[in-house]
Amino acid sequence: MRLFGFLSKKVGDLTIKYSNFPESYVKKSYEQVYWRNPTGYPQYPVKEIARKKYRFTTNRPWTGQFRQTNERGVLRKKVFVEPVGEWSFFKGDRVEIMVGKDKGKQGIISQVIQERNWVIVEGMNTHLRVVGKDKSFPGVTIQSEAPLLVTTGVKLVDPETLKPTDIEWRYTEEGDKVRVSSSSSRIIPIPKAAEETMDFKSKDLYIENTEKDTTADNVTKITFAPKLRTFEMDIMEEMGIKEERTPAKSFWY
Repeated sequence: MRLFGFLSKKVGDLTIKYSNFPESYVKKSYEQVYWRNPTGYPQYPVKEIARKKYRFTTNRPWTGQFRQTNERGVLRKKVFVEPVGEWSFFKGDRVEIMVGKDKGKQGIISQVIQERNWVIVEGMNTHLRVVGKDKSFPGVTIQSEAPLLVTTGVKLVDPETLKPTDIEWRYTEEGDKVRVSSSSSRIIPIPKAAEETMDFKSKDLYIENTEKDTTADNVTKITFAPKLRTFEMDIMEEMGIKEERTPAKSFWY
């Protein structure tokens, strides 16, 4: 069974985790709704005209580059993605390249694109491209890393033998789910780099701002009391300004 590599499935869990945004916000960022009937009115049928298929690339779904790639009216060749049962590759993993000019070399995963079954390995599977070329400037040649398929392009490296291996997900006696090498039965721990998001490198390194952040102890504490007043009224109260004038009458026809 094969699936289209468009948005027939939701954005990957690792992508949501890296963004550090709510999933609803990510969905609102990339979706393109052209018409939606008002909700809450029984006389209106539930109807929505929106883009159904999206092309995933190395651009994150919440970015402007992703929207440009999926602009309305742009026709692209269909892409097929092989379903992966359980994702086993994370940022920071050491893998060995199984295809291409770098076959047999090992490197560290720097980016995961779960929607396309891709990983990008630092310094591997590179190609040259010219940026900024025009009539008066020859452009700048830079080296870019092309993505590799996790199904055929890379394999995890066994930390004991330092050779590529298949893995199985198992449970320890404590109930923790771990990756185990099929060749040596050794646990391959998930790297610390997998915790990295756009906001922090690691959860342990993040320092809470007691004035602005909602701490774990105050999750259910109400920190905002809504009031029926305008922004100007809030400023006047903050600065101790009292309005003593009587407003003139206004009439609506």
